[in-house]
Amino acid sequence: MNSTSIPLEESSILEHLITIRNRLSALKKDRSSYAKTDDIIPLYKQTEQQLENLANVRAGDVWNRLNRNRVNDVLDDVMSLLSLFFMSIGRNREYPAVYAQLVTVERYLDQLNQMGIYTDRVLVEIEDRLDDVGSIINQEPTSDYSVYFLELLRKKYSRSKEALNSLLTSIREVSPELKPLHEDLVELRGQLSAVAQRPSGYKASDIYPYQEKLREIDNLKSGLFPKDGTVPKGQALIVGLLEQLYEETHDLIASTDCISDSLKPIADRLKEIKNQLERLALTHRWTLRETDLYTFQLQLQEIEKLRQNGKFRDPKSEKNAVPDGQALINFLLRGCYRLITKMLSENVPVSEAIMPIYNQLSTVRRCLVEVTKYGRPDSARDLYPYQLKLASIDNMRINGVFYDEDGNIPEGQAMCVALLNECYDMLHDLIATVDDCL
Repeated sequence: MNSTSIPLEESSILEHLITIRNRLSALKKDRSSYAKTDDIIPLYKQTEQQLENLANVRAGDVWNRLNRNRVNDVLDDVMSLLSLFFMSIGRNREYPAVYAQLVTVERYLDQLNQMGIYTDRVLVEIEDRLDDVGSIINQEPTSDYSVYFLELLRKKYSRSKEALNSLLTSIREVSPELKPLHEDLVELRGQLSAVAQRPSGYKASDIYPYQEKLREIDNLKSGLFPKDGTVPKGQALIVGLLEQLYEETHDLIASTDCISDSLKPIADRLKEIKNQLERLALTHRWTLRETDLYTFQLQLQEIEKLRQNGKFRDPKSEKNAVPDGQALINFLLRGCYRLITKMLSENVPVSEAIMPIYNQLSTVRRCLVEVTKYGRPDSARDLYPYQLKLASIDNMRINGVFYDEDGNIPEGQAMCVALLNECYDMLHDLIATVDDCL
């Protein structure tokens, strides 16, 4: 079905979804207050209703790609925003919250697969994240959430697990004698990626040493491959990675002289996105609102839609040629997805409304850990700042509860209270060590 063709019976569903998306976008742009559960849950329920309506129209086959049209595109936007809002209000362990994570992991795995730059450590981190997501979506379903929404989550989860297992299998099946060679190639790929993504740019002379290193590895591999014609496990992976690296170094060198005019706007935009994400990654515990990531995800998806058969092509070329700069674009895309995945995975189930309290307590805890690590303080006076800070935070509670500015009880109470109690315990232990020495 053409993506612009909307069946008449789906028109009203599209209109309702656009209205929901507009309301969510307005909430996202409102920096004057935090997202509230009472704002988000009704919009989620409305989305569920439209999902049920769509299921009725499509005879229950909501996610069939043959039926995909603009309704699905808007629904994707709505679910991404809702997912990030659920994280914003601290409801990370509920079905809607994992949608954005699955979308990002799925795209990140796709980038890793295309580029071949991954190690056990990277894949195990993703595996841990997917296992956590799986524990959420595979729990006993409740009537609170649409079966169609859960069906989509499970499909995305299954696709991500299959992609991950494929990568894990390929890397774990490399024979012991080829393992060092594979690790050298992956390390070289990482170094090449770092050079390509330098904010100040790079010169051809920066790439030449990597070409020379590739030649050395290429010569080395011939001595490791058996002469009797047998194929050791991982040989195809090594050869494929070598060929890809040769192609990418050539492409990067060609791009230093002049990246294709058709790709330059894409590269510039990706550099800008990556720089913004890197700044966010440094301060996200204090400044990030999860919904901020939606804008970046949307921009990356729009860029990826420009691919044709895995390549960014020049639409002005008569033969639809593949212009120089592919490797640079891929390195930048992968870097962006890695940063988004990292920030989403570090999210804690605490509402934005009391996240400043959680962050302050986390800082106090880190300071107390450092004080404990380096021995007892010289006197109890050294601990007064921590006592005062904890007391000021404790005084924010009313009957043991942290309220938001509207008198609501935000999610994340247990984590904040547990952290506060832990800080008090550490502080009392330190005071006791001082008293014992008096």
